[in-house]
Amino acid sequence: MTGTATEGGWSVDFWLDPACPLTRHTARWIAQVADQVALQVRWRVMSLSVLNEHRDDDPEGDPHGYLWIPARVAAAVQTEHGHAALGTFYTALWTEPDGTAREWIGDIGEALYRSGLPAALAEAGTATDYDQALRVSHHAGVDRIDARIGTPVVAITPPDGTQRAFFGPVLNATPARADAIRLWEATLLMVGVPAFRELKA
Repeated sequence: MTGTATEGGWSVDFWLDPACPLTRHTARWIAQVADQVALQVRWRVMSLSVLNEHRDDDPEGDPHGYLWIPARVAAAVQTEHGHAALGTFYTALWTEPDGTAREWIGDIGEALYRSGLPAALAEAGTATDYDQALRVSHHAGVDRIDARIGTPVVAITPPDGTQRAFFGPVLNATPARADAIRLWEATLLMVGVPAFRELKA
């Protein structure tokens, strides 16, 4: 993959579990980047519940299956209203009405309302109607990476149409505006090397 962060025609597909707080930092980062360079972001749903359902342990500590609820609602939003609507809903889940960042997701019904989406979509959280759509979207991202991963999965497509998918970056805070671009450019350098696989701290 070639190019720089300032060239046009770049896109990012961003798979997220809507309940993961660390993923929210990465989502805010990529939104900052998209505000500063020519970058299209397509928000897509994945699910830690789907990712871990066949494991003997429970890495998310979710014995009652709470994480299925926001993931199913997100799948319903994506299926019925598209990727941009998912991004709007996801932002509303993680912000107060005044735009202040939340430490944990807010009320799903309120987030739907603030996103201009039908309140009835909240019912998807406790039903299985959108489970197939959730799994299809999940695997469309996760299956691109041959490793044990989590959320988010990011796929970068430059102007030449080649694509590279990877897990992360996982961030413990949203970078400052200048740091957001530095991290983006560093990410492009790493994933532009075909032999690059992963980096852990």
